[in-house]
Amino acid sequence: MSVLVVCALIACVLPILAKAPLAWAQNQQGGYDNRHPRAQQQALTGFGARALAAHQNSFESLIIFAVALAVVIGANKQAAVMDTLAISYIVARVLYCLCYWFDLHLLRSLIWAVSYACPIAMIALSI
Repeated sequence: MSVLVVCALIACVLPILAKAPLAWAQNQQGGYDNRHPRAQQQALTGFGARALAAHQNSFESLIIFAVALAVVIGANKQAAVMDTLAISYIVARVLYCLCYWFDLHLLRSLIWAVSYACPIAMIALSI
């Protein structure tokens, strides 16, 4: 189960790490507006807008992965295949952010599908 717990920790940290390029983009626009960061984020274009989307999607994806982990652990279905799916999810999420930041939109969509399929497979295999 330690692989699943480590993947859970990494998945929880990924949205915060995805914030770094967003904060950098905001800082490029005359400084980071800590009083109204969301308003500033909505005005971003190009890289900044993609960084915002990657950051937001990291939180959205975390919910599905957390449910998958809860199901696997609750059903006591820990196995090597679950570890592999969890690691694959983490790798896919990192690649997803990179593709978003560098505007590789078609590859990003493919990687998103992989990152979505991993927790769905974890849940399905727990039945």
